[in-house]
Amino acid sequence: MVRPPVPPFAEESARAKVQAAEDAWNTRDPARVALAYTPDSVWRNRGVFVTGRAEIEEFLARKWERELDYALRKELWAFGADRIAVRFQYESRDGQGRWWRSYGNELWEFDGGGLMRRREASINDVLIGEGERRILGARPERERGVPFPVA
Repeated sequence: MVRPPVPPFAEESARAKVQAAEDAWNTRDPARVALAYTPDSVWRNRGVFVTGRAEIEEFLARKWERELDYALRKELWAFGADRIAVRFQYESRDGQGRWWRSYGNELWEFDGGGLMRRREASINDVLIGEGERRILGARPERERGVPFPVA
């Protein structure tokens, strides 16, 4: 299976890969998102270790059951021939109605067909008030490529 853009990455193709990932994750569709990973992809997400598409799909289904109204922004940080580093922020609401902003960094490694074979994510969560929200759904077209503020 080929999932463009494929390595080796240049800046433009790395940015396109990051935007495609953001778009897919904002669908909150575990089956769709899992297709971007190799069948034997290995993840570290916080302190959770996941292997393979089936486990990725199950992990994402559980994630989006508890992280309600999830909305994400990703930004290219660095890239190499078959690797991309990303910083991201997302906001979600828990079952008690509290809003959270989660900040993180991801390291991605791809196979020759553009599928991610390794993902490592470090994430920190900050409780925010509803009035502090700034990620309100998928990124509008006019904001694509615009860096997102840290704080």
